[in-house]
Amino acid sequence: MTHDGATDQLTFQDPVERFARITPPKQRQPEPGLDEDLTPQADRGESSYRGTGRLEGRRALITGADSGIGAAVAIAFAREGADVALSYLPAEEEDAQKVQQLIEDAGRRAYLFPGDLADGQYCTQLVSEAVDALGGLDALVNNAGRQIAVEDIADLTDEQWQRTYDTNIRSIFLISQAALPHMAPGSTIVNSTSIQGYQPSTQLLDYASTKAAINNFTKGLAQQVAAQGIRVNGVAPGPIWTPLQVSDGQPQEALPEFGKNTPMGRAGQPTELAPAYVFLTSPESSYVVGETLHVNGGMPSP
Repeated sequence: MTHDGATDQLTFQDPVERFARITPPKQRQPEPGLDEDLTPQADRGESSYRGTGRLEGRRALITGADSGIGAAVAIAFAREGADVALSYLPAEEEDAQKVQQLIEDAGRRAYLFPGDLADGQYCTQLVSEAVDALGGLDALVNNAGRQIAVEDIADLTDEQWQRTYDTNIRSIFLISQAALPHMAPGSTIVNSTSIQGYQPSTQLLDYASTKAAINNFTKGLAQQVAAQGIRVNGVAPGPIWTPLQVSDGQPQEALPEFGKNTPMGRAGQPTELAPAYVFLTSPESSYVVGETLHVNGGMPSP
């Protein structure tokens, strides 16, 4: 148990009951959404994630690090001993500053780099500035994503399609391309894909197809750079309770049942994703290359 009584990720426990079966009320936030305004609040591990020194001295760049899964990963990385550069949209500054404080409370350095990943120039500049701030780069987590539900393909605009692809997959290509020259053997890249890449929802044509592309890109790049001692892997979340869902990521009427269709009967919390990213970034996964680790409450996937 942690000092305040919250159950940490290392305590023997019933995974079905570790977190409540939430029934979120119908709600909407303007894109991109804030953790601060989410009802109920998501658990990012602030009070529960316990580090064991698995990433001591690592220098990590994490995109979408202000909220949801990215924030949980940033908190976990810091508590495992890493310094972190956080990328996020300027509108998410409030959330990002709170994550920065949690990282600094863990005794690690945190650097904030607001910007839009749909802007190619920002992607390459982000890597350069993160390398300068951290004094190098040996861990990259491409996590940021854009998800806007559209029920009918007739209403899915070319503009939305392009922006989703620019944010979700083009940015991963550009950031990875810029980061690799700075990465020594032992470095890692972990990309966030999704169950949507395998089981696409009808209202998420653009988002789901980018996630399939991310999965394929991950496996291809992993083979290309493995001989350099750089490992590339992916994590495929299932239904995880984050601001992405309430900023038009799901139809509002679907929110009360969010995640209840999984074999575990509940949505996942962001902190439940963090150990997967820690594992794939740590040296203990040294022979894991081109893998997609599914964290989805039991939803069948390849």
